[in-house]
Amino acid sequence: MSLLDCFCTSRTQVESLRPEKQSETSIHQYLVDEPTLSWSPPSTSASKVVCSTNVSHYELQVEIGRGFDNLTSVHLARHTPTGRLVTIKITNLENCNEERLKALQKAVILSHFFRHPNITTYWTVFTVGSWLWVISPFMAYGSASQLLRTYFPEGMSETLIRNILFGAVRGLNYLHQNGYIHRSIKASHILISGDGLVTLSGLSHLHSLVKHGQRHTAVYDFPQFSTSVQPWLSPELLRQDLHGYNVKSDIYSVGITACELASGQVPFQDMHRTQMLLQKLKGPPYSPLDISIFPQSESRMKNSRSGVDSGIGESVLVFSGTHTVNSDRLHTPSSKTFSPAFFSLVQLCLQQDPEKR
Repeated sequence: MSLLDCFCTSRTQVESLRPEKQSETSIHQYLVDEPTLSWSPPSTSASKVVCSTNVSHYELQVEIGRGFDNLTSVHLARHTPTGRLVTIKITNLENCNEERLKALQKAVILSHFFRHPNITTYWTVFTVGSWLWVISPFMAYGSASQLLRTYFPEGMSETLIRNILFGAVRGLNYLHQNGYIHRSIKASHILISGDGLVTLSGLSHLHSLVKHGQRHTAVYDFPQFSTSVQPWLSPELLRQDLHGYNVKSDIYSVGITACELASGQVPFQDMHRTQMLLQKLKGPPYSPLDISIFPQSESRMKNSRSGVDSGIGESVLVFSGTHTVNSDRLHTPSSKTFSPAFFSLVQLCLQQDPEKR
């Protein structure tokens, strides 16, 4: 059974969280409701209204995040001819080295090549002097990591995790079928739109298994991953040896992301790379609530308050000021439990041997 098959038993879409319409006590229930399934991509007409490359047609509202190792600013903006809200990522190309420029180019090209409702879409890309502007749909409820910090600091319920991961895994399965490894699966790269569609972002990290017209079983490209990404990486990616890695590396990252969503913490976050690798190699596979792989409580509170986790700028954050909530009332109930099936899924994802995932 494939990882996608594991999620197919409960295919539900995450309904949008509309803060201005929700009471504090209803937020969790609202998020785990199971609305009618709708996996259709955005309509063509919706895309056409934001295809303008005229910078004067966009009114920047507020900066809502940073990304690409802080080289990119992410803005909520309004397309003035239509009044439509969009997300604009702005990068100063003069500050990017050759490797960064190639990564940006890859993300732009692939965003136009891929056609799947669970893969983030770039509507328009253009330059203003040395600045690269990327126009994409406004993901009104930001990333899954933003939801954790704002509403679920103690972790999400299994139902909500299932709903979010299903959309992400659909997008990941599409990438794998097209011969690509994502290499950066994490909560901040899982975005949720205003109408509840879950999409996968972080395309600049992708790597193709196809070379010279042939699909290889493994690749040996080991970029200098930033420390912010390393907690989600598989043992074989951290090892960087002659065995290489393949799409099963992403499955490991799905398991780490499931732990992140279940606990509200990033596993291995405070560990040195060498210690992290030893922890991941020593086995057995970790469970979603294994305290040995999580930061200490003081560090955890610091991360929760600062909003720094996994390179959140590559996601689109919910801009603040729309709704104030009492965090004590939004903590997932202490009686939160996970089913044996959920634990089994996570342990399958986190197997040391890629072939067993």
